[in-house]
Amino acid sequence: MNTLFPVFIKISQLQTLVVGGGYVGLEKLTALLNADADAPITLVAPEIRDEIRTLAGQHPNITLIAEAYKPEHLGGRDLVIVGTNDKGVNRQVQQDCKARKILVNVADTPDLCDFYLSSVVRKGDLKIAISTNGKSPTFAKRFREVLEDILPDSLQETLDNLTAIRNRLKGDFVQKMEKLNEITSVMRSSKSDTNPPE
Repeated sequence: MNTLFPVFIKISQLQTLVVGGGYVGLEKLTALLNADADAPITLVAPEIRDEIRTLAGQHPNITLIAEAYKPEHLGGRDLVIVGTNDKGVNRQVQQDCKARKILVNVADTPDLCDFYLSSVVRKGDLKIAISTNGKSPTFAKRFREVLEDILPDSLQETLDNLTAIRNRLKGDFVQKMEKLNEITSVMRSSKSDTNPPE
């Protein structure tokens, strides 16, 4: 059973550290920038790919430290993502984070993770995160592609309209929720709609 608690984090308000300057580090850095291009991110690694350096040149909020990881790099960090090809370094970072009560994700090592990075569907302001409880990131990626194909691009217009309606509604929170539930109930297909009686 998947017991993960899904949250959407405002990473622009956090100090994130990425440990690893190879392909995985690039992948994680890109995912963070896709979520918020202005999020403050520090990446530390003795060797840093050219693509990462290019991204850092395009985003002044990225700081690169070209040296081996040290526990001092955790100072002031709220979130850490580890993606090196050295299992010893990965485990050391995880242990150092645990000692400092910093949430950490170690790529491809579910047992060392406090959280997983989900596969994400984006349609304007709509964002859907997909988790397989660490079992199969590849399945999550494929399912994301399916949802991206199914969900219409016009969803942003629907969200904007619902926001306008919500802002015009009168009454207390419960009354507003009841009205919004009534308006959005058309999104659900009843069993009788999908299986008409014979």
